[in-house]
Amino acid sequence: MRVGVLTGGGDCPGLNAVIRAVVRKGVKDHGFEFVGYRDGWRGPLEGLTMPLGVEQCRGILPRGGTILGSSRTNPFSLDNGVERIKDNLAAAGVDALVAIGGEDTLGVATKLADLGVSVVGVPKTIDNDLSGTDFTFGFDTAVNIATEAIDRLHTTAESHHRVLVVEVMGRHAGWIALHAGIAGGASAVLIPEQPFDIEKVCAFVETRFESTYAPIIVVSEGAVPIEGGDMTLVSGEKDAFGHVRLGGIGDRLASEIEHRTGKEARAVVLGHVQRGGTPTAFDRWLATRFGLQAAAAVAEGDFGTMMALRGTRIERVPLAEGTAELKLVSPEEYADAQVFFG
Repeated sequence: MRVGVLTGGGDCPGLNAVIRAVVRKGVKDHGFEFVGYRDGWRGPLEGLTMPLGVEQCRGILPRGGTILGSSRTNPFSLDNGVERIKDNLAAAGVDALVAIGGEDTLGVATKLADLGVSVVGVPKTIDNDLSGTDFTFGFDTAVNIATEAIDRLHTTAESHHRVLVVEVMGRHAGWIALHAGIAGGASAVLIPEQPFDIEKVCAFVETRFESTYAPIIVVSEGAVPIEGGDMTLVSGEKDAFGHVRLGGIGDRLASEIEHRTGKEARAVVLGHVQRGGTPTAFDRWLATRFGLQAAAAVAEGDFGTMMALRGTRIERVPLAEGTAELKLVSPEEYADAQVFFG
C-alpha cells in the first residue's frame, strides 16, 4: 500500500514525532511505501511531494515544526479543489492519506472522507480545544513554555513594582492561559469563555500590590471585556478558513490597567515562541502513540477515523466527532482557578 502523509495548520511541537511513528510502523509492520505531501492540503492539491521513508525520519523526534511543511490551504474554498486532490492522489498511486492537523485540517479530512477519500486523522493543536480527545500533543509544550516565561516575569515585575500582562495563544479556548496561569501563580487569568470585568481585574492588581508582590495577569488572545466585548484584531483580513488574526489584547489591557490604577503596566506577548522548539517528553510520547495507532488504522482500513487519547488509552473515534465542536473551559474549571485570583 502507498500512503501519503501531510501536516496542516499552525506548526506544533510533536508533529515530527507523529510522522516518524507512522512511517516506522508502516514500513516495519505492514510494508507500506510512503509519500510526503508538502505544505498541508496544498501538497495533494498541487501534487507537491517529497520522499518519506525511515531514512528521512532519522533524528526528527526532538525537532519542533514539521519536516513536511504546513499551510492553511482550504481545498473546499477553491474551484475543483476536491477533484484535483482525488486526481493527484490517483496519479501518485496513493491508496490512503494520514492527515495531521487541528480543527481546520481535520475538518477538510472529514469532508474528504465523506466523499470517498481513504483518510485517517491525527489531532494536533497547542490550544487543546478538539472535543474528541482528552489532550492534543503540543499543548503540554506550550503550557511549559508559557509557565517558564511567567516564572521569569515575576522577578522583574517585583523588582520594578510593575504590572505585567502576559498574552498567550487561545482564540476561542483558554486552556493554555488557565494551565500556565495557575502553574505560574498569576494574579488573574482571563479567557475567551468568560468575558472579564476590567474593574475586577484592577481590584486584583491593587490587592496584589498590598501583599508587597507585583501582579501578573495572564490573558488569552481571544479574551474580551464585558464592556465593549469584541476580540482584539491585528487586522480584519481572513485566512482560507475564515479566521481573522487576533492579537493586541495584552497591550489594550495593560494600558487600561495603568490608566485606572496609576500603576505602571507592561504587556508581554509570547506569540509563536509557544509553538516553537523541541517538544516535551509528554508530547513526544503522545504524538508517537497517535502515529502508531494511525498506521494501524490504515492497515486495517479503518478510514474516516481520528486518533484520540481517552484516559491513558489511544482510541479511534469518527473524524466528525473529533471536529464537531470545540472543547472549552467549563465554568466549574474556571471557578476553581478564581480561588487564586488577587
